[in-house]
Amino acid sequence: MINRPQLFIGGAWTTPSTSAHHDVIEAATEKPLGTVALAAPADIDAAVQSARTAFAGPWRGLTADERADVLDAFAAALRARARDTAMLVSRENGMPISLSKGANGIAPASIIAYYAGLIRKGSTQDTRAGVFGGRTVVRREPVGVVAAITPWNYPQALAAMKIGPALAAGCTVVLKPAPETALDAYVFADAAVEAGLPAGVINVVPADRDESAYLVAHPGIDKVAFTGSTGAGRAIGEVCGRLLRPVTLELGGKSASIVLPDADLDVFARALPEVSLANNGQTCHASTRILAPCTRLREVVAAVTDTVSALTIGDPLDKATAVGPLVSAAQRDRVLGFIEAGRADGFAITTGGGVPASRDQGWFVEPTVFTDVDNSSRIAQEEIFGPVLTVIGYDDEDEAVRIANDSPYGLGGTIWTADEEHGLALAARIETGTIGVNHYALDFAAPFGGVKASGLGRELGPEGLAPYLTAKSVYFATR
Repeated sequence: MINRPQLFIGGAWTTPSTSAHHDVIEAATEKPLGTVALAAPADIDAAVQSARTAFAGPWRGLTADERADVLDAFAAALRARARDTAMLVSRENGMPISLSKGANGIAPASIIAYYAGLIRKGSTQDTRAGVFGGRTVVRREPVGVVAAITPWNYPQALAAMKIGPALAAGCTVVLKPAPETALDAYVFADAAVEAGLPAGVINVVPADRDESAYLVAHPGIDKVAFTGSTGAGRAIGEVCGRLLRPVTLELGGKSASIVLPDADLDVFARALPEVSLANNGQTCHASTRILAPCTRLREVVAAVTDTVSALTIGDPLDKATAVGPLVSAAQRDRVLGFIEAGRADGFAITTGGGVPASRDQGWFVEPTVFTDVDNSSRIAQEEIFGPVLTVIGYDDEDEAVRIANDSPYGLGGTIWTADEEHGLALAARIETGTIGVNHYALDFAAPFGGVKASGLGRELGPEGLAPYLTAKSVYFATR
């Protein structure tokens, strides 16, 4: 058992104000993995105050190079814990260890180090000649105290995508992780202590929904950065809009994978598990709608079915496992409900469709493929967040574009073609924040985010640093 009975506030392990806690259950065994304390409003108050004190104190006063030095030490401390962290997350949420080694082991340190390097090369101000004479010094200053609210599917990487740029900008952070994966969130606290981050620069307070809402609306918060469901994102956006509080929202997706008539199906099939079923389908940008030309529909269905049916289902800690369990019984039941909805609509299943017969423990769902799906159906329109793919036929490229864009979401997507230049041109017609051509993988140096119901703002790259800075113009009468 891994027990975390305290919160991390002001650089110290702090006894919470109540006995509220969450039992973390191992996804593959359904057995207790550990417990975490849950923050009450009084604890949120303490964490925010600690972050405000740190923001007004030593952290904001450091030069960019000095902050970068601390961030490099922070990254090194995370890197030293990478193996254990990856294994812990796999036990928490069922992520196959082959993916978790990168997403939860390597990625957090790499993201932190990236932003350390970015601020070393950047400048906090520039001078501009006035249009009518004089000059203006434009300064970029930290926005303040950030509430970083993160989900359970990629808990380490998604937290680092907020912590890295926030700290690089000179902000301080109150991290509110999802209770399901709160055990691994404390790795950030342990690493912060080892790296010598000033007290209060980062605070870790797992909390339930009501307390999370309290954090979002807290008067001591200057910016909110959230990754999670579109429903929760809308609620957070409404609060931040009323308060005129900056917010970044990375939300749901229902991305399309457009297979063009000239696509190499071997290339497509090899990439399919990573592009469309990563993390047991618990991936917001996954290309779960497979759009196939009617002239090659049976070929595409066969390629998808053969690939998916060959995936190894098993223990997430086994490096041979391609599909592990879902994060919870509730999530498993939700995904099975969508599968039943697809059946009720009369769509054919070519593989999967239920719980693996060989798995009597753990929250497993068979990777499932539906064919001849109507894009207006529930399973094609709603985010399932599990290992379920739909294959949809199209007659011509214009129809493929129409189907791809016929979605409330716009986060990811892929195009499969022998002509990369044509793929690039087609990408411009797809309403989405990111898209891949014969490939899809986040690049830390490039912006990530969505359009429509997939969110507001961008993370990663230099664009991911900008939301944590505010511009101040200082006018001078003379040049």
